Amino acid sequence: MTIFSKIIAGEIPCYKVAEDDKFFAFLDINPVNWGHTLVVPKQETDYIFDLDDKQIGEMMVFAKKVAEAIKKAIPCRKVGMAVLGLEVPHAHIHLIPLQKEGDMDFKHKVENPSPEKMKEISEAISSQFKG
Repeated sequence: MTIFSKIIAGEIPCYKVAEDDKFFAFLDINPVNWGHTLVVPKQETDYIFDLDDKQIGEMMVFAKKVAEAIKKAIPCRKVGMAVLGLEVPHAHIHLIPLQKEGDMDFKHKVENPSPEKMKEISEAISSQFKG
């Protein structure tokens, strides 16, 4: 069981943003920028391109709804998307609020994100999510 599966199961706490019967979205605990959100399928699959066409399409539609909520909750020009998938063996999409392209630099992290601010952000995004 991956760390993301444990988060989905409620075994590990998270700052949940959105959920439906197939997908789960929560704030990255090491955010590149405030509002950095991960979208994962509830089905544990290592590589995003191992999902079948229907699943990957549904995941993108769910991610789009999460990105729309992020854009309403966090002042940004756009929400960037990245698929890396090397750090956790569970398919996931990174959604990151952007003011400039450099905001997608994964070498940069928000220093010591406070639990209070993370909770505030997750609640703001969640309140804008239209599942």
